[in-house]
Amino acid sequence: MAQTLTPDSLKRTSHAFMGTYGTSEQNQALGFTPGFRDEETGAVYISCWSDGTPAPCHALDGLPDHLILARGPSGRVAAVKASVIAGFVRWGLFYTREQAAHCLD
Repeated sequence: MAQTLTPDSLKRTSHAFMGTYGTSEQNQALGFTPGFRDEETGAVYISCWSDGTPAPCHALDGLPDHLILARGPSGRVAAVKASVIAGFVRWGLFYTREQAAHCLD
């Protein structure tokens, strides 16, 4: 069963892919943009800050309200639907972190 995506789970996943093209820091120069895909609908969302400005990393605050399950006391997103996964968009295609990590293999 998929786990709910949270700021902490994003950090753990980024750490697991550290040093590979599965992180924003490593793949940005290759044209990857952080994003999310809702596995239920196939909809892809570019990662944005809460004001709609594109974010250079995975930011949950810019996701649409229908994906958000919980907000913290400050209003920041604390959890999104378990069907949402973090990945990257490149040339109009969505890549999971795993796919991006191995894009040059």
